Amino acid sequence: MTRTQEDQAVQDMLLHMQVQIMAAHLTQCRSNWRDIDYTPAYNKLYFILNGEGWVKIGDTELYPKPGQLILLPAGVNQSYSTISDEPFLKYWCHFTAETGQTDVFQWLDVPSCYELDTARMTQLFKEMAEAHTESTIAARLREKSALLQILAEMMTDQPLHIQQEQSHDMERLTSIQQYVEQHLHTEVTLEDMAATLHLHPNYFSKYFKRHFGVSPLKYVSRKKMDHAKHLLRTTSQSVKEIALATGFEDANYFSKTFRREAGLSPSEYRMNIISGV
Repeated sequence: MTRTQEDQAVQDMLLHMQVQIMAAHLTQCRSNWRDIDYTPAYNKLYFILNGEGWVKIGDTELYPKPGQLILLPAGVNQSYSTISDEPFLKYWCHFTAETGQTDVFQWLDVPSCYELDTARMTQLFKEMAEAHTESTIAARLREKSALLQILAEMMTDQPLHIQQEQSHDMERLTSIQQYVEQHLHTEVTLEDMAATLHLHPNYFSKYFKRHFGVSPLKYVSRKKMDHAKHLLRTTSQSVKEIALATGFEDANYFSKTFRREAGLSPSEYRMNIISGV
C-alpha cells in the first residue's frame, strides 16, 4: 500500500466519522487522583493548564506540562496519578470518534502528546465544557464543533499512519477502493466488490459498513459523483459525456442522482464554479 493509497483510505474513513461527547469539564484534580491499569472503551483528551502529574498510555510514560494536550485512545491500557502536592488543573473530555463500528483512533497511529496554540486550545475547551453543561440542541452542535476543531488542530501537519496491527484490514479496504476508482465508468455491483476479496456479498456488505460507516453502494455513488464534479470543474465535456464517464447510460438519471448528492443539477454546479459562487 502506497502513501497516497493510505492517505485516501484515512480520508474516506474520516469523511464518515461520527463524534459523541460523553463528558467535558474543567477540573482541579485532588491529591487522590489516581487509577492504575484500566482500559476505557472511549477516547480521552487532557489539556493541562497547571500542576503536575503522571500518565501512562500503553508502554509510554508521560509527565505532561502546562499547555500540552494528551490523547488517551480507546482500547489502550492506561494509568494516571498525582506526583506532588500540586495536582493538575485541566480541561478533559471523554468521547468516541467512530466510523461505522470502529473508533478511528484504534486505526490511526498518532502521537500521544501535542504542543498546540495554548490560547486557541483554552478557548475551544472552554466552549466545549460550557456547551456540555447546557441541554439544548444548539449546545450539542457547539460542543461537537469545538471537539472537531480540536481534532483538526491535532491532525494538521501531522502524518497520519495506520497502526501496524490494522494494516491487513486496511490493505483489503484499499483494494476495494482501487477497484471502485478503476471502474467509475461502469456499473459497479455489490457482487463485483465482494468478489475482489473473495467474500460473500452479505458478509462483505457488513464488513465494509463496519469500517467505512456507509454501505458499499452508497460509497460507490459518492465516488462517482465526486468524479463527476471533478469533470464538471476541469473539462468542457457535456453532461451526457460525463454521465457515460461515471457509468450512467441515462443522462437524466445521472442528473437526478447528481442533484440528490450535490443539491444542484450538473449544469448549475458547473455554472456556479465558473461564476465563482
